[in-house]
Amino acid sequence: MSVLVVGLSHRSAPVALLEKAAVTGDDLVKLLHAVHDSPHVAEAAIVSTCNRVEVYAVVDKFHGGVSTISELLALHSGVPLDDLSRHLYVHYEERAIQHAFAVACGLESMVVGEGQILGQIRQAFRLGQEQGTLGRDLHDVLQRALRVGKRAHHETGIDKAGASLVSVGLQIAAAHLGPLDGARALVVGAGSMSSLAAATLSRAGAREVVIANRTFEKAERLAASLDVPARAIGLAELDGALAGADLIVSCTGATGLVVTAPRLAAHGAGADGRPRFLLDLALPHDVDRAVRDLPGVGLAGLDELRTAEEAAEAIGPEAIGAVRRIVADEVDAFLGAARAAAVAPTVVALRSKAADVVDAELARLTGRLPELDERARKEITQTVRRVVDKLLHAPTVRVKELAAAPGGDAYADALRELFDLDPKAPVAVARADLREGEPPGGVPGAASGAAGRPWAEGSGRERRRAGAHLAHTERSEAVSNTGRGGRCGSGRAGACWR
Repeated sequence: MSVLVVGLSHRSAPVALLEKAAVTGDDLVKLLHAVHDSPHVAEAAIVSTCNRVEVYAVVDKFHGGVSTISELLALHSGVPLDDLSRHLYVHYEERAIQHAFAVACGLESMVVGEGQILGQIRQAFRLGQEQGTLGRDLHDVLQRALRVGKRAHHETGIDKAGASLVSVGLQIAAAHLGPLDGARALVVGAGSMSSLAAATLSRAGAREVVIANRTFEKAERLAASLDVPARAIGLAELDGALAGADLIVSCTGATGLVVTAPRLAAHGAGADGRPRFLLDLALPHDVDRAVRDLPGVGLAGLDELRTAEEAAEAIGPEAIGAVRRIVADEVDAFLGAARAAAVAPTVVALRSKAADVVDAELARLTGRLPELDERARKEITQTVRRVVDKLLHAPTVRVKELAAAPGGDAYADALRELFDLDPKAPVAVARADLREGEPPGGVPGAASGAAGRPWAEGSGRERRRAGAHLAHTERSEAVSNTGRGGRCGSGRAGACWR
């Protein structure tokens, strides 16, 4: 199984196409299940924001997965597949992991470094869990992506420029209206983007903030949280609020336009000589593009917000470079841990075979020397087991270290060949662990390595349980080998299993 990403964003598609592809609410759940239930897909999650729609999947076949997911995106958006395909990007295996981490850090956002993407990935993660489409592999990838994103924001200055769609949009509004302290603002919607806009306007010292929302209670709660005069209204009262607003921020889930040019003009815009500015953060658009034709009226939508290149220049190349290094390091660590975990079932199978050989030889010895007393038999048994454990310790520890490098799965192949292990033995060991019901060992599982080979036979759950079994086995061996002196053949305490 391998991780695959198929999607489109502001970098690959025009806003008009993104509007058609945007997916929320029940439609998002339906698309998620359609992807998960399709051929070649074992796990699925969808990251859907105002400027990207990305399907993350664990697939057994690259071409089959890409074809299926692309067709479902075309069916959902109503865009012919040939037209949509020109704007889709595809990332696979290692590149898919790298892309997920980069997205979480804000490197792929319209405004580089904006922090809302972490919340949006978290929403995709939780929805996948709730709907049962998220398995161990995608769970590990998305959970690690969230940690990488937090690390990037904590350790670098990528978000010091106030890099969010809201803050950048309000900067553009201030350039049109002048300082926002004292401005009368109208915020349409009470979701996360609208809430952020209202809070930012409150900090800026707006004279008044009016919150208009379909659900009055949500608008009322948001208004009550602000530190400036604020009040809530229903959408039925929107016309009156339009007349008095200097700045209008709109971000709803409406399928049609919320503010049109005639509606705005009916309340004096363009005729009373007072400047107005509209910030449209919705996808599909809430605001009619024709409002720009009204005198004194400015508009900024997703198209007009700061580009990634401009944001990078504002933040500074040092911060961008630091985040890219974090992503590269985290990808290497994630893949290395997964490759190391993949060799665990083979190591367990090897130790199991060695234990069988020891048992057979001890049984043979007992048959040939029945006169051995119990004390001598126990001493011989312990000695033989200790010899085998020490002989296997160095190669099994070393093979796990080597397996963490790219192409490390070849070492598991070598072990199976050198010790004449049944090719199915590692899977059998993992499945035996699964039947025993031991708790997962916490070893990251995901797709496949850079070379395109599976990271381990069996499912992600089986690989994790095999890792737990191996860790338990080695810890037990360390205890039995170290004895009271706390040493083994290496001469260092705990070195048998460290």
